[in-house]
Amino acid sequence: MAPAGPYTPVVRAGDWLIVSGQLGRTADGQFVKGGVGPQATQAVVNIGELLEGHGSSLTDVVKTTVLLADIADYGVVNDAYVVAFGDHRPARSAFATGGLPLGALVEIEAWAFAPQ
Repeated sequence: MAPAGPYTPVVRAGDWLIVSGQLGRTADGQFVKGGVGPQATQAVVNIGELLEGHGSSLTDVVKTTVLLADIADYGVVNDAYVVAFGDHRPARSAFATGGLPLGALVEIEAWAFAPQ
């Protein structure tokens, strides 16, 4: 899927892969239906696919940042995040924003340690 703006979706910096904020959109650019939980799940799926394209995976993620359109969705996003990452628990920050690109309910970025 093409990025929503003028940026690169994933960049290698030495032994690190930095994944730009991912929205809950499928390959056709449409948001998944069902609200913030499914959008969070899809955002993590998108991160995983970008990492896999560079020989890495979600288990290499060491830090994420979660941006929420509404802080009231924090618990729902936590539930979806736990399911998406399984037993892996990267460090994380979460913030509410005044709005997200394209009307998204959640955006998630990630840093993965992936030595070359």
